[in-house]
Amino acid sequence: MTIEDNIFKRFTPDFEKLKEYGFSKNGDNYIFEKTFLNDEFKVMIKISNEGKILGTVYDLENDDEYLPLRVESHQGSFAGEVRTAYGEILTNIRNKCFTENLFIYPQSNRIAHLIKEKYGDSPIFLWEKYPDYGVFKNPDNNKWYGVMMNIDRKKLDREKSGEVEILNIKLDETEIQNLLKENGFYPAYHMNKKSWITIVLDETIEDKKIMELIKESHQYTVKRQK
Repeated sequence: MTIEDNIFKRFTPDFEKLKEYGFSKNGDNYIFEKTFLNDEFKVMIKISNEGKILGTVYDLENDDEYLPLRVESHQGSFAGEVRTAYGEILTNIRNKCFTENLFIYPQSNRIAHLIKEKYGDSPIFLWEKYPDYGVFKNPDNNKWYGVMMNIDRKKLDREKSGEVEILNIKLDETEIQNLLKENGFYPAYHMNKKSWITIVLDETIEDKKIMELIKESHQYTVKRQK
């Protein structure tokens, strides 16, 4: 994970605030430049309309990109000092110009918002060891109907890798077996595979279909009328 990915994880830019901060619009990007560390270095930060962040640090004495910035083994050296100062610049921009999200990826945040709209439930983050794992439960009886997590994709598919967010929901066993034949569905990660299924929140499956399945999962938490 890059320095930028780590600092801006779960944050979305507010472009009006970026302009107020000093970013200038250039085509499809917002660009900010600043010197630091006694004007020995210059940072150029580029943020696209999609929120993609690219930062470059230049050594002004050599008039070239400062490559040691990306070498973690240089911690404690002068490169570590540059990295720390650069991180402070990024953090300041994040705090003043970005909005924090509950989850990392757009679909995860959309689904969380739709759940809040439909059922009034916000995710509950229960585990200190896994602070990013959010549980959706029925407050009437504390029964779970969804768990949103970020994991390495290879835990679902050995041929793939990279961070991904998933949603576990409870469904009928026969329906689970049918859904596993479709893209975007996997045997439940870390839960009973007979009664739960994993959905990858990477835009493979439309929000509407996910919400229809969440409705079924939520029904398992509703007290049956006699």
